[in-house]
Amino acid sequence: MTQMTASFKALLMAAAVALPAMAFAADPVMMKDGMMTDHKGMTVYTFDKDMGGKSMCNGECAKMWPPMMAPAGAKAEGKFMPIKRDDGMMQWSYDGKPLYTFMKDEKPGDMKGEGFKDMWHMPKH
Repeated sequence: MTQMTASFKALLMAAAVALPAMAFAADPVMMKDGMMTDHKGMTVYTFDKDMGGKSMCNGECAKMWPPMMAPAGAKAEGKFMPIKRDDGMMQWSYDGKPLYTFMKDEKPGDMKGEGFKDMWHMPKH
């Protein structure tokens, strides 16, 4: 009985570690009212300076435009793919463009970043 209890606990621990990464494996974003959002309902954006699957938004830029971080072990699915940032962390991209949210979007549905400096846009899904 003790052997089975220990095995069950080990199985639960493995599931607890694996499930967060699996939750975003298929689609790290959702569609809401025709726009792409993160799982909190916040609008998602791309940056025109990003090229070749590489994020050019680091440092102060990343504070204003938080990258949509991908969990360790995230797998590509369709047009969604994790990319490696300069700091070594993983970030979600869509169709090769890294994805971000915007600090000035205060609540789900805000789109204050759309067209910001003619360089930030909501991706078309």
